[in-house]
Amino acid sequence: MSRVRVSTTVDGDLLGEARRLRSSANDAMLLDEALGALVARNRASEIDAAYLAYDDFPIDESDEWGSLAAFRSAAAAS
Repeated sequence: MSRVRVSTTVDGDLLGEARRLRSSANDAMLLDEALGALVARNRASEIDAAYLAYDDFPIDESDEWGSLAAFRSAAAAS
């Protein structure tokens, strides 16, 4: 992983709170963790949005593959 120098101004109270919560971490570690959390949250939102397509079809509505409700019932009985 390549490292990039970042020089910026941030909210002092927010940085102070983050430093208090993670006293063993330096500012670079805090920024890495915050950016990682932002990327993970965005990815989770993308996945959630992709699953919204399933809301367009009721679970008990049959298609060319059959009924998902019937499949789940049969799988649970196994």
